[in-house]
Amino acid sequence: MLRIAVQAKGRLYEETMTMLSESSIKIESGKRTLLVPAKNFPVEILYLRDDDIPQAVASGIADVGIVGENEYAERQENAKIIKRLDFSKCRLSLAIPKTIDYQDVKWFNGKKIATSYPVILQKWLDQNNLKAEIHVITGSVEIAPGIGLADCIFDIVSSGSTLVSNNLKEVEVIMKSEAVLIGNPSISDEKQAILDELLFRFDSYKNAEGKKYIVLNIPNDKIEEATQLLPGMKAPTVTPLETEGWSSLASVLEEKHFWEIIEKLKALGAEGILVMPIEKMIL
Repeated sequence: MLRIAVQAKGRLYEETMTMLSESSIKIESGKRTLLVPAKNFPVEILYLRDDDIPQAVASGIADVGIVGENEYAERQENAKIIKRLDFSKCRLSLAIPKTIDYQDVKWFNGKKIATSYPVILQKWLDQNNLKAEIHVITGSVEIAPGIGLADCIFDIVSSGSTLVSNNLKEVEVIMKSEAVLIGNPSISDEKQAILDELLFRFDSYKNAEGKKYIVLNIPNDKIEEATQLLPGMKAPTVTPLETEGWSSLASVLEEKHFWEIIEKLKALGAEGILVMPIEKMIL
């Protein structure tokens, strides 16, 4: 049984559980249950605070964990990044009152900086030969300048709306972060085999994300032009129709380019265009 530590609540929790569900791993979550086995796969989920996950993985309490890269970097535990998961993206940034005329990083010399990430911040200060007083706060870091607790902050930024509402502006991005799967360096061969299958399922789900399956009818003399628009996984599938001079073409396209490509296909004479969601994609 492979034990996976995940965040007990919050956005990272929601996206993690979606990924597990889309990977056909059935978890029944109880409100007060910290350790829950999957019904149909040899894994169990351990619910923890996000900042406890790196230590839990490093100590062997959990075999692997899904956590923000920012927490992984801050805790400096003996665990390794196995896979970047491409969700819960954010950045760790320095922000100052918006009325200040900011020129460069020298502004932070001698300043008092409020943060929940003192290790990452101190490393950046050292790299830039800066000296500042770090004031550690857990939660609501953004209010520190407004109440006179600090000159500026170092904190997570997603949309930036929290900074705006507290009259702050982002001036330096120190680190970009996303959800990562981390693992204990001493995982057993048996558990590694389970992990490999889990990673295969994750990949199949992520490969299908943002893609659509498209089937259309196209005049034979336009097939070459149409295939240039729809490369697919390797190449589109072309099947002759009973109607002379026409073929059916099936392929995969990126949803973000969907309408642009559809208009071009229609201009080539494509008809009967069907677009379907893709649940999984195995490359």
